[in-house]
Amino acid sequence: MMAQTMPNFLQKRAFLTPDRPAISYLDEQLTFKQLYERSYKTAEGLAAIGVKKGSFTGVLVKNSLNSAIFLYALQLLGATAVMLNNRLSEAELSYQLNDANADFLIYEASFEDLAADAASPIPNIKTFPLEELDSVEGAECAIEEEVSLDAICTVMYTSGTTGNPKGVLQTYGNHFWSAAGSALNLGLSLDDTWLCSVPVFHISGYSILMRSAIYGMHIVLHSHFDAKKSIEDIVEKKVTIMSVVGTTLARIVDELGEGRLPETFRCMLLGGGPAPLPLLEACQSRNIPVYQTYGMTETASQSVTLSPEYSLAKLGSAGKPLFPVSLKIQLPNGKEAANGEEGEILLKGANVTQGYLNKPKETAEKIIDGWLHTGDIGRLDEEGFLYVLDRRTDLIISGGENIYPAEIESVLLSHPEVKDAGVAGVPDSKWGQAPAAFIVPREEHAPSIEALRQFCLERLAKYKVPRDFYLATELPRNASNKLLRRKLPDLIGERGQ
Repeated sequence: MMAQTMPNFLQKRAFLTPDRPAISYLDEQLTFKQLYERSYKTAEGLAAIGVKKGSFTGVLVKNSLNSAIFLYALQLLGATAVMLNNRLSEAELSYQLNDANADFLIYEASFEDLAADAASPIPNIKTFPLEELDSVEGAECAIEEEVSLDAICTVMYTSGTTGNPKGVLQTYGNHFWSAAGSALNLGLSLDDTWLCSVPVFHISGYSILMRSAIYGMHIVLHSHFDAKKSIEDIVEKKVTIMSVVGTTLARIVDELGEGRLPETFRCMLLGGGPAPLPLLEACQSRNIPVYQTYGMTETASQSVTLSPEYSLAKLGSAGKPLFPVSLKIQLPNGKEAANGEEGEILLKGANVTQGYLNKPKETAEKIIDGWLHTGDIGRLDEEGFLYVLDRRTDLIISGGENIYPAEIESVLLSHPEVKDAGVAGVPDSKWGQAPAAFIVPREEHAPSIEALRQFCLERLAKYKVPRDFYLATELPRNASNKLLRRKLPDLIGERGQ
């Protein structure tokens, strides 16, 4: 059967709506025609140093106009972008570049030392600074005018809760169907402008670049998250949608105070776990629609989304699967769970990865008959709404009872004096494991440990109440602001009680 193809996304978009605004960064704005021309010039520079169709190209960048142009240039050439988290150590970056057999590493000048150290153990990899691509004598470059939907567009490494991270293969088809599923859920307007302050090297940011080209939608790109700047641009640049996680949304609400976002703003797309009730209520009182979502690198962004009309009635739910996505809950015996029964979340759809780079064994274990075994525990209610209970790897088993950290965190986050909370299992001589809570207080005067324990006892079964409480200045999070529960025990001794 012939592989399905589509016109090159950016080239087609520049042909369809050349004068529409494509991307704004700081004081600069490009139309789709200008974005295509700039990307083509960068593609010529890439071609001159040897990048071509199929080249695995390491990408070590921050959010900037230059980095967005460069990522589109790789698509024009049909080169595969190996997206590197710029917060990683040189050893971690080396591992990923080596694992991907990367031919090139293109880096922003500010990462020059990191790039050199990461590339040094890898034979034959060619490194080049992003800023110098435009000054290279451009070579003739063959633009991929048609892309196969099965072709690998990007490789993103999952943080991996155990062992080394794995490179997730993301095809052009995965990205296209992810964008289609999002549009069928959120709707699409000519006036849509998406604020992107999440990292472009992560699926949450990269998927916004893809949606821009596919929808013909304007992006306002920020180098990093800043609550004040976000609100300013939502107002001044008529932003309609913004991608957030719980911590960033809370900072926007705090910054807003008694203020309101303009009527032109349509929604916050919230990933990275369910939001605590007080935050959702604060958003509701300010007329900020929040769409809670559930997705992962393996599904090229969101797969399940909760519409705002259900955000309080279905509190804690990630919603229903997007139009192209199928979902089921599987019990340990392989049977499908009944409504209300807890089991592993399985997803299927054209947005789901083909598997992991050079890892046939892990791919075969994770994707069975087209179903992605997410490793997450969840349940469906009688109306088909998904409740994600936890990562299987974060599950605490205490005296034979399953304890989900997210449930305890949600309770702690509803305490008015708690700014952030994380829960992890710690060894316990009697029960095997017991939950420990790590708290970032809102003010200098932290709530007393006894008050927190009492607060939990009133809202949780006794066996779920944390055995220990520790105060911290901040909790470990990854580049997409997801809580790293496995690193929480490292905080013990920082300021413990």
